[in-house]
Amino acid sequence: MTEVRDVLTDEEGREGLQLARASLEAWVTRGEKLVSREWAGGLAEECGAFVTIHTKAGELRGCIGHMIGDGPLGDLLIELGISAGTRDPRFSPVTADELPNLKYEISVLSPMRKTSAEDVTPGVHGLLVRNGPYSGVLLPQVAVEWGWDREEFLAETCRKAGLPFHAWKEPGTEIYTFTAQIFSE
Repeated sequence: MTEVRDVLTDEEGREGLQLARASLEAWVTRGEKLVSREWAGGLAEECGAFVTIHTKAGELRGCIGHMIGDGPLGDLLIELGISAGTRDPRFSPVTADELPNLKYEISVLSPMRKTSAEDVTPGVHGLLVRNGPYSGVLLPQVAVEWGWDREEFLAETCRKAGLPFHAWKEPGTEIYTFTAQIFSE
């Protein structure tokens, strides 16, 4: 079973949200990247994370993440704030005019664990499905937002990977779960 652990305190979660927002705003308005600093507490931890941006109307505007951390979470959130707003291939880059109408969400990830389909719990677990060169990821909150059961969640993760819906049942497919500590504006 994938462990559920809180990396950030509520205060650090609010700071993480502010980092994601401030990094995109500085990049879009001034072409500047926020400067790294000495992080404390959970923001100094090495872990994966995602930054998701929605319009105030609730439409997805960008989502980018790293499954595994390779440096302080504070630095990663600065990078992901910029990337979610400017490098998600599904969307054009965010413009300065859009900035006041955006809402941010950060998801801080637990380590991934290889598992079987029977052990997936929608709403608790996020998924990474991999088969050969194809892989797809969906965060835990996606299953809840769409009301998916276990099989639908697995099938939709396969679809996101560019695999057939039933690929999660195939012998060459690997399934990994993780949990996420989520903070939203």
